[in-house]
Amino acid sequence: MTALGGRLPRLLALVPWLLRHPDSHVADVAAHFGISEKQLTGDIQLLWMCGLPGYLPDDLLDFAFEDDRVSVTDPLTLTRPLRLSAEEATALQVAARALAEVGDLAERDALERAIVKLAVAAPAAPTALDLDVALDTPEGQLATLRSAIEAKVAVHLTYFVESRDELTERDVDPVRVISWGGRWYLDAWCRVAEGFRLFRLDRIRAATVLAEPSSVPVRDTGGEPSDGLYRPSPHDVRIVLELPPASSWVTDVYQMDAVEDLPDGWVRVSLRTADTRPLARLLLSLEAPWRVIEPAGLTELVREIARDAVEQYAS
Repeated sequence: MTALGGRLPRLLALVPWLLRHPDSHVADVAAHFGISEKQLTGDIQLLWMCGLPGYLPDDLLDFAFEDDRVSVTDPLTLTRPLRLSAEEATALQVAARALAEVGDLAERDALERAIVKLAVAAPAAPTALDLDVALDTPEGQLATLRSAIEAKVAVHLTYFVESRDELTERDVDPVRVISWGGRWYLDAWCRVAEGFRLFRLDRIRAATVLAEPSSVPVRDTGGEPSDGLYRPSPHDVRIVLELPPASSWVTDVYQMDAVEDLPDGWVRVSLRTADTRPLARLLLSLEAPWRVIEPAGLTELVREIARDAVEQYAS
């Protein structure tokens, strides 16, 4: 099994897995989730503090370690059949209906079946047929881009680059549109940058279909949106950082190539990016100290952004 995309999905999966595989070797559990034994111990120590409101000792999940084996000794309510209130069932149906509005959604049939089952399981809640859910999308641009993708033609964009506070003009070869994290994106080959780029639809000021066929190069790396929205290419800049415990949350929020545990709770992370300025701003926002291993110019870029901010504040 490959490493999961973040710590939260792993934590949610860990307890049910241990319930199905009691008295498992720590090494086997760690290998199954694609993490180190130290990371697994950290996950369980965190889960030890999770439980029901009240959060007294009897309200918390409990685990047992013995001879390098681990088991869940008190799963609380996790083994009981799920009973949804009318409010919970309605919230799930609204979320499912919103997801069903996403174009080019994989496993749409499975989602529709789940919506029907929700309606049957919680008859006190509004049924799926009673719900009308619409996503807040830039409809005109979305329709233009989808028609260009279907016709396999290029598109001219007027696009606002927030990191440079600049309005740009560029021709792109569109691949698909993606709904991710509440926003819509265009995945396309940018002829100006000569690489694949993601364009936020709310930053596209104008989109004009061109009378020429699109020509999309073979992508160097694969991956679907479920693997993470950002899909790095070999031409991106490789970043290696060392982060203290107070900043380790970054590894759960951003897509990493590798995460390595260091002494005293520090972690060494590596990732790739097409633009180092947003990453430099992230580092500038971290309160705890951090170390840049590579590239050498990233630290100076952070200083440059900080100087510019101070000058603008003083003016």
